[in-house]
Amino acid sequence: MSKFTEYIKGYWNGTGTLLVGLRTSMRVFLRKKVTEQYPENRHTTLHIPERHRATLEMVYDEEGHHHCIACGLCQMACPNGTIRVTSATKEDAEGKKKKYLVKYEYDLGSCMFCQLCVNACPHGAIRFSNHFENAVFEREKLLLTLSREGSVLAASGSK
Repeated sequence: MSKFTEYIKGYWNGTGTLLVGLRTSMRVFLRKKVTEQYPENRHTTLHIPERHRATLEMVYDEEGHHHCIACGLCQMACPNGTIRVTSATKEDAEGKKKKYLVKYEYDLGSCMFCQLCVNACPHGAIRFSNHFENAVFEREKLLLTLSREGSVLAASGSK
């Protein structure tokens, strides 16, 4: 095969691949646009799937009571150590020592949203919410306290 025929074959091969690329580009160009104008239209067009994990939150009932028994299973299940459960012990009316939640701290900055903490909780006291707008300038603002001041353990029958 001569150099001229190799040149012509290479030329046609290059032209063919160029046309395939142009065809692909034109297909994409003519498609319906799917870009969301995020900050402006977030309340009208933004759809967040129900299973999206964004921020850990503590579950409270209507009276403001939580379901956390301060067992620490979520803290032990967390691979990054983003959860810190502070508990204390006090005696009840019958003289039994009972553990109760003092403070529930969560570091959103180091969470990898694996949901192992939620799966480990035996009482469904924590869950992930869909609230994803967590951009801050100071890392300290990502250290969240999920327990509310004055909140107590809900009655064992209600959940």
